Amino acid sequence: MLVRDAASKVRTIMDANRSARYCRCGTRLARDNKSGQCAPCQAKARDFIIQPPELPDDFWDTDQFRDAFTAQHIGHVSRAYRKHPQHIAVYGKDGVPQGVVAGWLGLTQAQISRIENGAPVRHLDSLTHWARTLRIPEHLLWFKLPGESPASSNGRTAEVERAAIPQQARPRPVLLQAPSLGLPLGGGNGYASAMQSFRAADRQVGGGHLYATVVKYLQAEVAPRMFGVDHGSDGRLAFTAAAALTEMAGWMAHDAGRDQAAEQHFARSLDLVKLGHDRQLGVHILASMSHLAHHQGKPADAIQYARRGREVLARGPRLPELEARLLAMQARGFAALRRPDDCTQLLVEAERALEAQPAEERSPWVSHFDEGSLANEAARCLRQLGDLTQAERQAERVIELRPGDRTRSRAFGQLILVTVLIAQGRPDEACAVAQEVLDATQQLGSYLVIQQLLDLRRLLEPHRGTRVVAEFLGCLDEALRERMWLYQWLTQDGRGDGTALGEKW
Repeated sequence: MLVRDAASKVRTIMDANRSARYCRCGTRLARDNKSGQCAPCQAKARDFIIQPPELPDDFWDTDQFRDAFTAQHIGHVSRAYRKHPQHIAVYGKDGVPQGVVAGWLGLTQAQISRIENGAPVRHLDSLTHWARTLRIPEHLLWFKLPGESPASSNGRTAEVERAAIPQQARPRPVLLQAPSLGLPLGGGNGYASAMQSFRAADRQVGGGHLYATVVKYLQAEVAPRMFGVDHGSDGRLAFTAAAALTEMAGWMAHDAGRDQAAEQHFARSLDLVKLGHDRQLGVHILASMSHLAHHQGKPADAIQYARRGREVLARGPRLPELEARLLAMQARGFAALRRPDDCTQLLVEAERALEAQPAEERSPWVSHFDEGSLANEAARCLRQLGDLTQAERQAERVIELRPGDRTRSRAFGQLILVTVLIAQGRPDEACAVAQEVLDATQQLGSYLVIQQLLDLRRLLEPHRGTRVVAEFLGCLDEALRERMWLYQWLTQDGRGDGTALGEKW
């Protein structure tokens, strides 16, 4: 059917093209790595696009910086930063592009150019934003950061005029509101309704928009009711609802780029579900932990979580959806470990599992895993194993099965297809599909989508010589600037709540 005809082809592909390639850091690259960078270097590159890196103290010790600080001109500081020898060595003679700095600051490339070449900025709020974003050491500044000790340099201080230049600020985005609070605990219907509402919104707008809202809902509505409940049927229902909503918060944290918080949520939800005694939800959480381990580059851990889930699932009536999901998680682990036979066998088993009839009703707290979900996992596996033809079929199947209102999951399928098309030497077709993703995900607050768009940019860069690719990269750069600013704003808006919940849950 979807994956069974792929197994015989994988080993041949795995044996082909054995010549070793290396990242510039010296790490040997996997054969399916088309980016030219190892995973740690790719992560550093992603982080650099989203926010400035940590820099040693001696970075700021150059004549260009000294002149810029003496002139009290933040634009000159920006230019000295961008064209620092350390950055030129990595990014070429122009150093860090103005567009990257613009993304960090929530401005446009044109605004960065005007600030670097125009009159000195005198507005304290703007200067503070620049200083904190670029992580300029306080003692080098000619102004006092609000709430901090006065800055000084060689005994020199200066008063900054607050209103000389109007502050440049973008409008705050309109976020979705949480379902109405004060939902009743009795019967669990209130929490179940809230979770369904959150799920429906999350599919369209992403965890970046909703994470802080779900955290507030957990703190305001769920946590206060956890005290004093007994372990009877009502108590078990309360703990089960808390476990399900906490696991959902973990997924939204993951989609918002907060994997450490996601780990904490998943671990806490696994503790809570033991008190709720919902076997299916416990297995579902283990599958979520397996997925997160995959994302963190820990395939062995991912396989173990999936195996634990299958052991728990085997103790009761059969539920094909959960069984298929766990088998797919194991398959991804074996794909990452370069074990094609094990991977394809598990994918075939997952496909067969979905064809079986469930022996009990699915728990309302467990999300669906359907044919489209399996196609997505199969596409990931087959692409990693180098079977591009079958990976293309699977990705197209995802797009076919995911309607427009499933914005994020449809986009993931399209982005897998894009990477396959590029690997097959079809960059123009890849750009057409990628443009559809940009158009459909403008309001999607998903760090995972941003990551994949950044990876896409690197994959397309070698093909910039063609008109179609060059035009699309211009559109992609503008979209990334907007989305990275939105992501930064969203994470700043909800960081306090996420930290508090990590400690509480």
